[in-house]
Amino acid sequence: MASLEVSADHLQKKVIHAAEQQRPDVQIRRAAWTVERRGWEPNHLVFIDESGARTNLVRQYGRCLRGRRLVAYAPHGHWKTTTFVVALREAGLTAPMVLDGAMNGKAFLA
Repeated sequence: MASLEVSADHLQKKVIHAAEQQRPDVQIRRAAWTVERRGWEPNHLVFIDESGARTNLVRQYGRCLRGRRLVAYAPHGHWKTTTFVVALREAGLTAPMVLDGAMNGKAFLA
């Protein structure tokens, strides 16, 4: 997670890295990974991306005039999750799939 670090003259984003990256065995494996992937053909790579939406998401906080109560509404009893899965390739998106519900092992293999 990045945070902002404040100094006297400017704001600078702070980037945190895993401490394991300093270990010699991890550095060797990371270097080997960098060399190995140079030979990969970009058009052979496929990344699977999953995104979802739930219909029960409502704001937890709100604002109103002092002394007044904020009233908001949420859907009753018809909550559901919809999941969208797609393969990302160099040429574009392929194999889009929409699921009624959350992703599970059976759906992933399909």
